[in-house]
Amino acid sequence: MTEHNTLPLIIEPEQLARHLDDPKLLIIDVPARADSYREGHVPGALFLDHTRLLRGEGPVANDVPSEAQLSELWSSLGLTEQTHVIAYDDEGGGWAGRLLWTLELLGHPHYSYLNGGIQAWRSDNLPLSTDDVAPQPSDYHAEIRHPHMLMTREELQSRLEDTGLAIWDARSAEEYAGLKGQNRHLGHIPGAVNFDWLDVMDRSNGARLRDLSELLTELNARGITAEHEIVTHCQSHHRSGLTWLAGRALGFNIRAYPGSWQEWGNRDDTPVEH
Repeated sequence: MTEHNTLPLIIEPEQLARHLDDPKLLIIDVPARADSYREGHVPGALFLDHTRLLRGEGPVANDVPSEAQLSELWSSLGLTEQTHVIAYDDEGGGWAGRLLWTLELLGHPHYSYLNGGIQAWRSDNLPLSTDDVAPQPSDYHAEIRHPHMLMTREELQSRLEDTGLAIWDARSAEEYAGLKGQNRHLGHIPGAVNFDWLDVMDRSNGARLRDLSELLTELNARGITAEHEIVTHCQSHHRSGLTWLAGRALGFNIRAYPGSWQEWGNRDDTPVEH
């Protein structure tokens, strides 16, 4: 059995299937649709309601939970400093990416993304379980050790003229253009580049990440390069969970703006382009 700390950031289903008995792995299913867990999940995987990754209150309910909330969350799942987390979801990586970004924010060093999530697992005809898995709670004290992984609205607004910063908007083209949305203001952050999160995944290949060299070429053509500091966002830092993860896989210096358009588009003091 391969030691858990040698597992890559992006792990393929068949690779994970060989290590399901590793006691140091904590496999977490964080689906967009709760029924998908009950319909079949990776054996041994815990269910996590994705709303627990969000603050859940105030005008920016999608912001980062408090350290107390995160301590309660990770303790309830049984996380320890030695645990290697494998995260996946049912939609190609948005919620799984948000979960892993949260771990990075806390400075937790051991984590991987199950490439393609349950869609890829199913397409590879790997075993499924419908049993509820009970976690073994721990006493995890969450501390935000890597605050630089997060960009606040204030910092982003102060750096709109910074040519060394690339803003990756992971929403749809219609949202970016201001043709769709429920916010007070529609459009995009000035200077932001639109690359839809759906275009990061290969929907013909179990929703796995697309070939990284192809992604790199397309992002470079849009002005998002390894020479930039990159910040990514969407409406609620859900879809941009995947774009953050893809950026990490590409070796980018990439951060996330968790307030996203939910915050930016509902203020009257934030500039907007259409």
